[in-house]
Amino acid sequence: MSETGTESRPLVRQLPDPTTASNVRYNPSLEELRELADPDETTTEFGSASYVSEVRSRSADRTKNTVDDEFTDRDHELVDDAIDLAGEREMLCVDRLMGRHPDATFCCRLFVPVEHARIAYAWASLFDPSDGRDPDLYTVHLPDYDETEIRVLPDTGVTTVLGTDYIGEAKKSFLRLFMYRIKQQGGLGLHAGSKRARVRDDDGELQTVGQVFMGLSATGKSTLTSHGCWLEEPEGTAMLQDDVCGLLSDGTVAGSEGEGLFIKTIGLGEDEQPELYEAATAESAILENVAVDDDGTVHFDEDRYTANSRAIVQRDELESAADEIDLGRMDQLFFITRNPLMPPVAKLNEEQAAVAFMLGESIETSAGDPARAGESIRVVGTNPFIIGSEGEEGNIFHELIDLLDIDCYVINTGYLGEQSKDIGVTESVTILTEAARGTIEWTDDERTNLTIPDSIPGLDIEDYYVPDHVDDYEGALADLRAERRDYLAEFDDLRQEIEDAVY
Repeated sequence: MSETGTESRPLVRQLPDPTTASNVRYNPSLEELRELADPDETTTEFGSASYVSEVRSRSADRTKNTVDDEFTDRDHELVDDAIDLAGEREMLCVDRLMGRHPDATFCCRLFVPVEHARIAYAWASLFDPSDGRDPDLYTVHLPDYDETEIRVLPDTGVTTVLGTDYIGEAKKSFLRLFMYRIKQQGGLGLHAGSKRARVRDDDGELQTVGQVFMGLSATGKSTLTSHGCWLEEPEGTAMLQDDVCGLLSDGTVAGSEGEGLFIKTIGLGEDEQPELYEAATAESAILENVAVDDDGTVHFDEDRYTANSRAIVQRDELESAADEIDLGRMDQLFFITRNPLMPPVAKLNEEQAAVAFMLGESIETSAGDPARAGESIRVVGTNPFIIGSEGEEGNIFHELIDLLDIDCYVINTGYLGEQSKDIGVTESVTILTEAARGTIEWTDDERTNLTIPDSIPGLDIEDYYVPDHVDDYEGALADLRAERRDYLAEFDDLRQEIEDAVY
C-alpha cells in the first residue's frame, strides 16, 4: 500500500524543530535524562536505575504499517494527532546514530514527553550519540495517549507510538526501519546477533570465523552471542551485535546498536551467565520491570511484574564486546529453535536454510505475546518486524547465502522430545566452538533426513539422537513435515525450489 495523503516532506516539516521550538528540550545528556526521570526511579543496591512500566511487552496486534496494511482515515488521523501533540506538549527530543557502517548508518530522532523521560533515558543508552547530521528516521512516542496504537510509515521514516510506555516499542520503532532500509539497498535485515571467533583449526592454525545467530527474543540469542566459549588467548571471541543486523550484498554484517544491549533478565544468573550478570549489576544498567524491593534489593529470578523483565546494559561493561559493531564477513549462520523434534545441531544446504528462514520455528516468549508464552510458533526469519512480502524476504535470503557461500545450521537450545533431554548452554557453546574450529564430523542421517554430527569433540552427541527421545518418531516427523509444507504453501511468491526442500 502507498502512504496516500501522507507525503514525506510535509509530515516531517510538521514536527517541531528541536533547535528552535520553545516546547522542546533538545539532546539533554544521559545524566540530565536520568534526573528528569527521577520521580519514576527506584535506585537499586548497585546504584542503577529501575523502572516499572504499565505495558510490559510489545503491542504487535496494535501495530500497522503502510506497506502491508490498508491505512484508513482514522490511521492517518492518529499519525496527525501525534505530530500535532509533539508541537504542543513539553517534549524531550533526542538524536542518536543507529549503525556505523558507511552504507548502514541512520540518524534517529525520538520525541517523548518530559514526564516520560525514563523512555528517552533508556533508549538513548542503546545507541551512539549523533554527530549533528539531519535525521533519517523519526518516532513520536506518547505513552499517555488514550488509545494504544502504533503506526509506521516506512518510506517517510516516521513511527508514532501511542498509548504504551514499554521501552521496547521505542527501540524497535527504529530497528524495524533499519531492516527495511537495508532491504531497499539490496541486503536483508536480520533479527540476529553477531560475533567473531578466533580459534585454532585442525592443523593448529589460528583462523577468524564470523558467526551470526537468528532467533526470537528470549531464545538464547544474547547468551550465545556474548558467550566467550571458555577460550583462552590466543583464541577468543568478540561480541559485535546482540539483536538486529543488516546483511549487506558484499557479505558484511552491519550492526545497529553501538552502546547497549536490551537483555532479558529472568533466569540471569551469576554462575550461568557471569558476564551478562556483571553488566546487569553495574551502576550503568537500566532495569525495566525487574523485581526490585523498596530498599533496592534486586531479584532477577522473580517475575513480580512480568516474565519479560529487561535490562539495558552497556557494551563497555562486557569483556566480550568488541569496540566495533560490524562483522566483516559472515561465515556461519545459526537458526536458533526450540522445536523438540530438532537435534542439537544440523547442517543445512542453501535450500534447507531458506526453509529454516521461512519456518522460523521456535517457542513463543513473554517478549512477544505473554498470553501464548511456551506455545510452538513460526515467525518468518524469526523476525516479527518484517515490512513487505515475507515470501520475497525468503527469496532474497536464499540468493544472498548462495552468493556469499555461507554455512548454515539449525541449533536447538531447548530440549528433545517430551522434555526428556535438555540441551543446555554448555552443549550449545561446545557446538558453536567446534563448528568454528571445523572439527565436527557430519553424517547424512536417513531417519531424521538431516545432516547431523557423527562426532563433536567434548560432547557425547550420540546421547542426543532425537529418535531415541520421541515416541513414534517417524509419525511425529511426518506430521511435522506436512505442517511445514502447508505453512510454506501460504507464501504465494516463495520460490518453488524452497518449498520443495522441506526437511
